[in-house]
Amino acid sequence: MGFQTFVDHIVDLLQERMGDAYEIKVIRVTKNNDVELTGIAITRQQDSIFPTIYLEGLYEEFKEGERLSALVEKIINCHEEQSMALELDMEFFRDYSKVKDRIFYRLVSFEKNKKFLRDAPHLRWHDLAVVFYYAMEKDVMEGGFIAVNREHMLMWKQNAESLYRLAGRNTRREMPELLVSMRELVMELTGVWIRDEETVPMYVLTNQEKRFGAAAMLYSEQIGELAERLESDLLILPSSIHEVLLIPDDDSREYDAYRRMVEEVNRTQVEPEEVLSYGLYRYCRKSSEIEEIIS
Repeated sequence: MGFQTFVDHIVDLLQERMGDAYEIKVIRVTKNNDVELTGIAITRQQDSIFPTIYLEGLYEEFKEGERLSALVEKIINCHEEQSMALELDMEFFRDYSKVKDRIFYRLVSFEKNKKFLRDAPHLRWHDLAVVFYYAMEKDVMEGGFIAVNREHMLMWKQNAESLYRLAGRNTRREMPELLVSMRELVMELTGVWIRDEETVPMYVLTNQEKRFGAAAMLYSEQIGELAERLESDLLILPSSIHEVLLIPDDDSREYDAYRRMVEEVNRTQVEPEEVLSYGLYRYCRKSSEIEEIIS
């Protein structure tokens, strides 16, 4: 069964289960890097906000042998759980004073998000874009967020620069940077002790939430401290939208090799919507700034 036929069957079964009081909508959602996913929503006429359940993962379960009826039950349960979390008065979102403390920023690829950026206030940063989002309270929907668009910005009487200043303060305060050595990270994850001489110096920069942590480049103070400690400029390899890798720049200028490594990791290890960039950056000790390596 092809994907579209699978979607049609799911819609028919859901409509049969939920009855005429509900409409089953198929929604095409553009995620980060213009990755398009197929979502399904169970709505009533009075609903102004509703959860979207993505079908690509469920289709994989179906191909592995899961029954359609079981997947429909899973969708209904997910809808009910998320709907309970979303039962809040969204009128508060019109009041800037009520949302401003929960507005943060993240970094995305400029080139891969042209469609999204047409309606999203943003600032260019090298080959990336700084975009903004409202983070749901954890007791409402942990991990949930609303991307800030131009309509929100105008409603709040703000502009991209004022949102950047606000989000910068919030992100620094609520999502402080986290810089750890790769050695420490591997030891934490595996419990295997690694001697210093067995690894090249490599560090991971993210935030305490480990979510959209690449944006820590915008406010990190520890990058400069690390560069001084190592007495070296630092190469910055974009690992994903959630973190970047730092290594000393040994002046070998093997930048093409590093680019190939970043491309290979992005292609094989990172979900398409979580790819940040195929480029390279460098923290320059002399200027205390991060620059894009162009060659």
